[in-house]
Amino acid sequence: MKMTDAPSPNFDERGRGVDMIVLHYTGMKTGAEALARMRDAEAKVSAHYMVEENGDIFRLVAEEKRAWHAGVAAWKGETDINARSVGVEIVNPGHEFGYRDFPAAQIDAVVALIKDIRTRYDVAPAMVLGHADVAPRRKEDPGEKFPWQRLAAEGLAVAPYDGDGSEGDAVSYDAALKMLQAIGYDAPAGDHAAGLLAFQRRFCPASLGQGFDRRTKAALAALSN
Repeated sequence: MKMTDAPSPNFDERGRGVDMIVLHYTGMKTGAEALARMRDAEAKVSAHYMVEENGDIFRLVAEEKRAWHAGVAAWKGETDINARSVGVEIVNPGHEFGYRDFPAAQIDAVVALIKDIRTRYDVAPAMVLGHADVAPRRKEDPGEKFPWQRLAAEGLAVAPYDGDGSEGDAVSYDAALKMLQAIGYDAPAGDHAAGLLAFQRRFCPASLGQGFDRRTKAALAALSN
C-alpha cells in the first residue's frame, strides 16, 4: 500500500474515540485539484486520506486528529460525525463533473486502507458509511456506482440488497419508515425523502427515486433483521 504524506492544516482535536469510517468522492475535476483544496487553510476542509484513481494514497491528517470532512451530518441522532470517524476521499469527478466507475486499482487501495484502519480501531461493517448516508440532505457521494458489494465481500461493509423484492410485499409504509430511521438515517416523518434516496443509492440503486417500492421495503427489512 503506497502512502504519501501531504499534510493539511485543517484539523483539530477529536475529543472521543473512532468507531466509524466515512467514504466520500472528491467531486472535483482532478485529484490534484481536490488535494490542493484540502491542503488550503482558507478552504477549511480536509480528510484523513485521499485515494487516487491509480491507487495512490495520500495521508493528509493524522488519524488521532479530527479532520473536517463530514460537515453538517448525523447518524442515529449523533451529529459530530467528524469526531468519531476517519474520513476517506476517493478521487472521482462525481455527479457534477462526469460521474464514472471507480477503477479496480483504486478500490483495491480503498479496501487495503480500510483493513489497515481497522487494525487500530473497532469499526464494525455497519459503521463504514458513505457521506450521503450521514448527510443525505446535502450529499450524494460516493454514489450509486461505488462498489459496496466488493467491500462487503471483504467483510468491511454491509452488502447492498440483491433479492427480487418479494419480501417487501409484507412491509407497510409506516414499518418501512421506522426501519429507515432505526438503521440510522436522518428521515423524520414527513421529511424523509433525502434519507430514503441515500438509502436507495447505497443499498438498492435500481429503486433510486421510486419511493417505498417493494424492493426498497425488502432491502430495509433485510437490513433490519
